[in-house]
Amino acid sequence: MNYKIFKIASLAMAATLCFSSCTKNFEDINKNPYGSTDEELAADFALVPALLQQAQRSIYLYQPAPTFQLQQNLLSDIYSGYMMSPTPFGGNINNITYSFVDGWINTTFSTGYTNVMNPCYKVAAFTKGKVPDSYAMSLIIKVEAMHRTSDIFGPIIYSKYNTPNPDGSIDYDSQKDAYYMFFDELKTAIDILTPLAGKESSALFKKSDLVYGGSYKQWLQFANTLRLRLALRVVNVDAAKAKLEGEAALANAGGLLQSYKDNFTVDIGTTTHPLNTVCGAWGDILMGAPVGTYMNGYKDPRLPLYFEKATDPAVKDQYIGIRNGINIDGKARYGSFSKLVELPGKLQLVTAAEAWFLKSEAAIRQWAGAGNAQTNYETGIQTSFDQYKLGDASTYYNDNASLPAPYIDPKAITAGQNDIKAGSQYLSTVTIKWEEGVSVDRKLERIITQKWIANFPEGEEAWAEFRRTGYPKLFPVVVNNSGGKVSTTDFVRRAPFPSNEYATNGAGVAKAVTTLSEPKDVGGTHLWWDPKK
Repeated sequence: MNYKIFKIASLAMAATLCFSSCTKNFEDINKNPYGSTDEELAADFALVPALLQQAQRSIYLYQPAPTFQLQQNLLSDIYSGYMMSPTPFGGNINNITYSFVDGWINTTFSTGYTNVMNPCYKVAAFTKGKVPDSYAMSLIIKVEAMHRTSDIFGPIIYSKYNTPNPDGSIDYDSQKDAYYMFFDELKTAIDILTPLAGKESSALFKKSDLVYGGSYKQWLQFANTLRLRLALRVVNVDAAKAKLEGEAALANAGGLLQSYKDNFTVDIGTTTHPLNTVCGAWGDILMGAPVGTYMNGYKDPRLPLYFEKATDPAVKDQYIGIRNGINIDGKARYGSFSKLVELPGKLQLVTAAEAWFLKSEAAIRQWAGAGNAQTNYETGIQTSFDQYKLGDASTYYNDNASLPAPYIDPKAITAGQNDIKAGSQYLSTVTIKWEEGVSVDRKLERIITQKWIANFPEGEEAWAEFRRTGYPKLFPVVVNNSGGKVSTTDFVRRAPFPSNEYATNGAGVAKAVTTLSEPKDVGGTHLWWDPKK
């Protein structure tokens, strides 16, 4: 991985980076932009929109589809319980069965640096102290992208990015240090945007924005929501910091995301959503068994808006997914199970429904400014229903009888091996209707389960929250090819660093590994914010 910063020779090249392959490198920067002439600075500012657009489109990489497939789909999307592949890649020895494919993981690791960290770093160099609103946007995008990388690997190269040691290595930040920097940078961005909320945005900011059309208010709401998300992420290991950051997010006058119209969804124009390619054109990803179990059992009206009915004669006209990490001998066995519906040209990263569920969790933790947990919970469900034009959600959220359905796989190579029957410890007993007189943990399960349903198809956040909370209840793999490095019952906790990191930044990654808990750099290692219970 090359961490040097690069210089774009022209605006045309920058535009090419945005609308063609996002993995092309920039040319090296050789001088400090603050030493540039006025004419050069004007040219640099002209590059800002192209760089910020590239970064927005690469948080959840929209093209090329093979890179997206390795960045997220054959890792987080599957570990989240949302999706599963019918394809037995590498003879069924791959990430899905906990035998990490090094080349896949290298793409997962490098994509955020190449396509988001790099352009955001350059924008910050152009705009810090000169164009505050664009600088704030660059910080928010960078945090949104790099917290995802940290949530996969743990330690990341962040504060020392583009600052090599004399031996050429680059130092990582521990996950704790990285998270503290995320909070600092979000505070900086929020402090910039707070007095701007409600004002007309600059032409540069508006041109750079692929989400909100230049609305300072909505970017501020997004930054506050992201701050609250990350505050709750660290609550199990750093409760005081979590409360401090969470209450600051709740207290900001800009507020959180409110309506589905505030969803942080990146416009990719006429380009097809990468999941349409991976699912529809390639048939390499289908519905995961857990999401079908919950949504079928709850009679969730969003189900046909997420998935198509199966066409396999054994399960025809059912909404049925594939259990993760099972014995698959060929693509044809499960290839006609439920597909994902075709998604529009928007990359959904954070929803207003999530903001309400975050607020509900903050309320059960008695954080100042969080309001009423039940009201927030029910509003989160209603906001998701509003997103899908489903009308009044009260019948759904007042259902105190429906439970997740058992999972029966009639296509299993060994009959019954993949089934999750009634009474299984992996089949949740949580209903939808809010219950006040139950434990905090039971309330948390209800909140996280509904947040998980509403956040589909964003698998990285779903997997992170599953590791943090244990919810929703998911199914363990049947085939574990990790050689003891990942516990079947503890599930996968992270991805190991790729061999390319050891080869090109050996000293840096060796130090980073020392900040991990035992057993160090394997898939079963718990992250800092995910302490082993």
